[in-house]
Amino acid sequence: MSPLHSVPLTFNDGSEGDFGRFAGKAVLVVNVASACGYTKQYAGLEELYGKYRGQGLEILGVPCNQFGGQEQGSDAEIAEFCQRNFGVTFPLLSKSNVLGKQQHPLYAELTKPAEGEDVRKVKWNFEKFLVSRDGEVLARFASAVEPGSEELNTAIEKALA
Repeated sequence: MSPLHSVPLTFNDGSEGDFGRFAGKAVLVVNVASACGYTKQYAGLEELYGKYRGQGLEILGVPCNQFGGQEQGSDAEIAEFCQRNFGVTFPLLSKSNVLGKQQHPLYAELTKPAEGEDVRKVKWNFEKFLVSRDGEVLARFASAVEPGSEELNTAIEKALA
């Protein structure tokens, strides 16, 4: 079992679990925000979810207010916004920090540097981490990489193969 699988999670609805609930599935983890120039990517993420969920893809949205104060709502407000505007059905965590002393343990694992590397901090909203079925970080995509991009879709298909 990957160290990632033991990371505790609190979901947007208050339920709790750990990343192990996604064992055996490829997971695209995305730090999201409701008032960002990239917010429209929610629609593309939902399309990806519909396209690949049956093949074993999960998408996990992690609302974060650390970049420009662009996620100020409560967990309930965030969930309502996502459902009303983008029809989001993939799981969302409760609002979390992806940087700093209060960094969520999930992001501590996702950004853990390989030996000899510098810490790989999240730079902005809608950065994407692709995690393999066995809990290894396969790839990282910048905010500007659209959910419908060939680059991201190719990586997802490879992770699902």
